[in-house]
Amino acid sequence: MDYSPFYLLFSFLVTLIYGFTIFNHRKSRLPPGPYPLPIIGNLLKLSNKPHRSFAILSKRYGPLMSLKLGSLTTIVVSSPEMVKEFFQTRDQTFSSRSVPMSIHAMDHSKNSLVFLPAGDQWRRLRRITKEHLFSVQCLDRSERLRREKVHELLDHVTHCCANKKAVNVGEVAFTTILNILSNLLFSMDLSRYDTTSSQEFRDVVTNTTEVAGKPNLVDFFPPLKPFDPQGLLREATVNGNKLYAMFDKIICQRLQKKGSSSSLDSVPVAENDLLNALLDIHLRDDSQLSKKDINHLFTDLFVAGTDTTSTTLEWVMAELIHNPKKMETARLELAKFVQNENRNIEEHDISRLPYLQAIIKETLRLHPPVPFFIPHESLHDVEVQGFIVPKKAQILCNLWAIGQDPNVWSDAEMFMPERFLDVKIDYRGQDFEFTPFGIGRRMCPGLNIAHRMLHIVLGSLILKFDWKLEGGLRVEDLDMSEKFGITLPRNEPLMAVPVQL
Repeated sequence: MDYSPFYLLFSFLVTLIYGFTIFNHRKSRLPPGPYPLPIIGNLLKLSNKPHRSFAILSKRYGPLMSLKLGSLTTIVVSSPEMVKEFFQTRDQTFSSRSVPMSIHAMDHSKNSLVFLPAGDQWRRLRRITKEHLFSVQCLDRSERLRREKVHELLDHVTHCCANKKAVNVGEVAFTTILNILSNLLFSMDLSRYDTTSSQEFRDVVTNTTEVAGKPNLVDFFPPLKPFDPQGLLREATVNGNKLYAMFDKIICQRLQKKGSSSSLDSVPVAENDLLNALLDIHLRDDSQLSKKDINHLFTDLFVAGTDTTSTTLEWVMAELIHNPKKMETARLELAKFVQNENRNIEEHDISRLPYLQAIIKETLRLHPPVPFFIPHESLHDVEVQGFIVPKKAQILCNLWAIGQDPNVWSDAEMFMPERFLDVKIDYRGQDFEFTPFGIGRRMCPGLNIAHRMLHIVLGSLILKFDWKLEGGLRVEDLDMSEKFGITLPRNEPLMAVPVQL
């Protein structure tokens, strides 16, 4: 059988589709970007580390770049000027969310503080978390709790030190942050050091962020949704069920306790936590806050709060071990204000420790808690610098690329905390070259508690102990590569042996 006419027809159709795609791409006045292939668009330009792939492409096409990922139009922003344009000047236009399919598991996208559109329900949840968890007054009241949990961390590290046992820095940081959050939310520890409970919970959280951050064919080709070809929606559902089962158990126990009390105000002071405040709202008006809302809110708080903070602590410890002179400089600063008074670092010390602050900032620059802002979405067609950003386009801000840009930072690949000394660059959303916690109305609501936890945990670990790599590994040989997800964890866990000072 002669297949020549078939191949000629097929070649003609492919050429026609490709030509139409290019013509349509030009006609739409999209920002510059690589020409998309038929059907798949620019998917072949992605690697297993999209933040790096996009950074390379942006060097060619500029800081405002368009990509076609299957049927999904994606706009990539990767300069301070574009950050200001999109997330301050046009904040309202780009305030909506582009929601990955995995986030639809358990209907999380319809109830999530992180992924809800900036409407009434989102404002209500954000107001509740601010009033009962993240306000300065709430943080001041809970300072003693954080101090106690850091003391428990130091006791564990001291025990490891006495036994010359290596510490999994990321794991103990996760346990510390997890117990701080669980006490703020539930008045109870969810984990203990040297047990598997912390690792099990961390595995669920880490898997949740990896699944949510993994490129998903369903997001690029919506007709594949019923088939879930990569199984990411199924995996996200399994993780969600594990978290909700745990939260349901805690909520039911507290409701039983409140039901046996004579009034809503008779809950013990020890349980004057976020759960108590949420249940008070729920019992007064279920339409304002349902049990399902509470479950989804706790999911957001734990996933966003534990993984990002513990990952940052692991990175900063890796950088200091990799750069021992920087660690010694920080230790001398801490000793000047703290050790001479024979006490641990406290939160009111942070403002007097500029080098410690600079270390945290430099780590957030090199290793942002998330490589991209959580994806935004355009509410309507809008013109930006002569180009059209179409309605429902996904907006990705490549934080990692901005932090590595030599046009923004001198010696951008080097760990140099000194660059933040004697300059007024902060991560409060006003310095567009440095926005690890976001900017505008979708800025991370937990910035203030993360600020406090990062400084007191890091300061305590380097004030009391020196750190050596497990197995006599040279600092020059330490693996400093990352894995990709919603967060950027280390490729290899940091194992270090503490030495008492």
